[in-house]
Amino acid sequence: MDLIICVWGLLTLVAEGVRCQGVYAPPTVRIIHSGHACNVEEERYTERVYTIREGETLELTCLVTGHPRPQIRWTKTAGSMSDRFQDSSVFNETLHIAKILRTQGGRYYCKAENGLGSPAIKSIRVDVYYLDEPVVTVHQSIGEAKEQFYYERTVFLRCVANSNPPVRYSWHRGREVLTQGSDKGVEIYEPFFTQQGETKILKLKNLRPQDYANYSCIASVRNVCGIPDRSVIFTLTNRTASPSIKLLVEDPIVVNPSQTVSLVCITTGGEPPPVLTWGSSNDSLPQRSVVNGGTLTLPAITSEEAGAYSCVASNNVGNPAKKSTTIVVRALKKGRFWITPDPYHNDDNIQIGREVKISCQVEATPPEELTFSWLKNGRALRSSERMVITQTDPDISPGTTNLDIIDLKFTDFGTYTCVAALKGGGIPEISIDVNISSTTVPPLFFSFLVPPNLTVPRGKSPLVAREGDTVELECLVSGKPKPIILWSRADKEAPMPDGSMQMESYDGVLRIVNVSREMTGSYRCQTSQYNGFNVKPREAVVELIVQYPPTVEPVFMEMRQGLGRPVVMTCRVLRAHPSRVLRFEWLLSNRLLHAGAFDAQRDETEYTVRNLNRDGLGEYTCNVINEAGAGKCTFLVTGKAYPPEFYYDTYNPVWQNKPRTYSFKLQWTQMNPNAVDRIVAYRLGFRQMGLERWWVQEIPVDGPINKGELMSHNLTDLIKPESYEVRLTPITRFGEGNSTIRIVRYSGEFHCSFEDEPICMFTQDKNDDFDWTRHSAATRDTKYTPNTGPSVDRTGSKQGFYMYIETSRPRKEGDQARLVSPFFNVAPKNPYSISNPPAYCFGFFYHMYGKHIGTLNAFLKQKGQTSSEGPVWSLNGNQGDHWKQAKVSIHPTSSFQVVLEGIRGPGIEGDIAIDDVTLEEGECRDPPTNLSSKVLFRSSHIWLLCVTLVMTLLEGQR
Repeated sequence: MDLIICVWGLLTLVAEGVRCQGVYAPPTVRIIHSGHACNVEEERYTERVYTIREGETLELTCLVTGHPRPQIRWTKTAGSMSDRFQDSSVFNETLHIAKILRTQGGRYYCKAENGLGSPAIKSIRVDVYYLDEPVVTVHQSIGEAKEQFYYERTVFLRCVANSNPPVRYSWHRGREVLTQGSDKGVEIYEPFFTQQGETKILKLKNLRPQDYANYSCIASVRNVCGIPDRSVIFTLTNRTASPSIKLLVEDPIVVNPSQTVSLVCITTGGEPPPVLTWGSSNDSLPQRSVVNGGTLTLPAITSEEAGAYSCVASNNVGNPAKKSTTIVVRALKKGRFWITPDPYHNDDNIQIGREVKISCQVEATPPEELTFSWLKNGRALRSSERMVITQTDPDISPGTTNLDIIDLKFTDFGTYTCVAALKGGGIPEISIDVNISSTTVPPLFFSFLVPPNLTVPRGKSPLVAREGDTVELECLVSGKPKPIILWSRADKEAPMPDGSMQMESYDGVLRIVNVSREMTGSYRCQTSQYNGFNVKPREAVVELIVQYPPTVEPVFMEMRQGLGRPVVMTCRVLRAHPSRVLRFEWLLSNRLLHAGAFDAQRDETEYTVRNLNRDGLGEYTCNVINEAGAGKCTFLVTGKAYPPEFYYDTYNPVWQNKPRTYSFKLQWTQMNPNAVDRIVAYRLGFRQMGLERWWVQEIPVDGPINKGELMSHNLTDLIKPESYEVRLTPITRFGEGNSTIRIVRYSGEFHCSFEDEPICMFTQDKNDDFDWTRHSAATRDTKYTPNTGPSVDRTGSKQGFYMYIETSRPRKEGDQARLVSPFFNVAPKNPYSISNPPAYCFGFFYHMYGKHIGTLNAFLKQKGQTSSEGPVWSLNGNQGDHWKQAKVSIHPTSSFQVVLEGIRGPGIEGDIAIDDVTLEEGECRDPPTNLSSKVLFRSSHIWLLCVTLVMTLLEGQR
């Protein structure tokens, strides 16, 4: 019979031709980037490296092919555990992260699957560049000379800045650049790394009057990604001193919940005057806390706000002064019990004549105030020969009491209650009921060897060259045999010109082609390991000085400004060699505006347009010129408005009650709306993908637009299932601004798997008895009710999330929890005149496992109705420890919501879970039921033959 069916299928294929050829295809994936990347390295192994500056917008697009349309999911590793994508990004082709943070760097994966073959996965690594403001701290030491005639006072200035890539530092005293050897009283140490970042130290030996001055530290990442240098100034005086403070409170402070607590901290010394800050062991202060100078007030304190609070005084001199106190909030929480032997996990039941131990544990704050009492069937129980009560047990966890029942008898069956309380009252007791029933490494040739010797030829150090020249660094080497010379950087941990940390030379010459300014510095030549002599390697140092034109900032800057407003452009010299700058010149589109000699007292030149008009718009260039060439700052002055930024799609789909059309709600915000003239309108253009004609309309704007203000516009009468290219352009009196383009695609399905906190805009019904809980099996604690609830989410992952109802105390039988979807718009003109209401397929996965399972209902709630009719789907009782799918067709006549209601059963083993909620247009299509899995298994070899024959036929028709 199977063979007959197979032959019939083949004949059908031949009759139909090859219309279906190529329809079904497994997914493929390619990742592309958009936006202004600093650098993109091409495919390397299985990834690309995409460099971006912190605060910029990251956009990665996952291009997929395959049919059926693959489902797309973005995931990430090697980043902060707290990272969460925007809700719309996880399952979209484009991953959009606005104002990316350093912690969001890492490897991003796009996974596409459609059920055919293996999922397609591609990755791209994102490297986020940044430079923080440097911080200068001052430390001093005082040493007494042997003659005791004077004191030697030494001061260390430390400069530290976090950065990616590594930072470079320079020290200044006033406008004087400090370098090693430029001042006998100054030493500059090589940078070293600390937990705070790379640190540069300036040492002032035996302080002199001229040492009391303003010191500035400049941190630079060499303008990578357009990141400018950052600087900080510290004023050193003869009164500079580290801070000291006093805390006017007790330690610890024990309070009851809802009390108001005030902590007072005062400064007792320090110059410059210290700044007081408060911190806590919880990383941040409570939201309701109030800080007024040195006073911290915590109104109506809660248990979550308990912990250590610290007052810190800092003036960047010495170490910050810190004083701490601990606030203890009295509380009882997390009561639990266990029985030995455990009838839930052991094979043996509790038996008559055995010893049974009931252990009760709670968390108490403070623990020394904890007391316990025991009840049997509601009556007080005292310790006896057979009923042994142990209040504290050194062999178990703190906060635990035991009740040992020796030689269990029938008369001992009953309900035992453990009651925990705190001395002095004020905190509600915790009661826990427990039921006991009948049913838990060559030889050395010294005579032939001559030790090595290494020298630098006269006049070869320092060596001066122009940027772009070819230079040769030379060291003379002798010895028998003649050793190989290893070259490396002597002044910093930096690679050699070829990218390696060391370069070999057999003649002692290091040749550098196209030398750059970054290659300025000290180079060490060193003998390699010398066979035959266990001697220290010989080494020498060659200084290389590379002359180059001035380095200026900014290299390029776009300046957007409204007409009639002033524009100030500043070109700053960061470094140059020779450092003597000759002159500067300002130009607008090659027309000279202003020129002159550079002021030796300043490191910048400025040009101002006092009243911007249309003739003043264009590209301004500032050339700063020295003997080696010119450095150029470029400013593009424009009145164009910034582009709008499309917001992620709403979770509220708009379906029209027309057979071939749909609507799409565009949402956007305006980037920097106040940077230029007021936006008076938006020009909206859209066209169907594959066609050339654009439909254009203007969207007027009433009044100024605020930063971050969300605007919207409905696109209507879009043809199903076509996609559209949408272009949105802001308009000011200057004219059109920058446009933003996106693709609108039709989707007839809503899907939510509860993987993110907003839970797809589902809400909790305010009129029910309790709430649904979002959780994952990896974090959910099932020690209280181990025989209920799912151990994985619907996809089989312990890390995946789902929603469930927690039926443990204080829930009681019949309590209801309702989860309400967002509104879905049918949008008919007259809902009461619909003769054939539209159909939708509402589906979800459910898990109903436990002996106390209650009821799970699904309701349709239409707009305008005061109450829901009866459930459109309902199920109660234990359905086993696995996920099942439910689907039901609904026919709403107006905007509607779907409601999932969980009802608590008779006991605590009644947790109900739901996952992967979907809503699709059209009636539900049930899977075929005429073939059982057993029959399919038995006939698999026949169907494999069919597939082989089909593929052979298709191949023959190519």
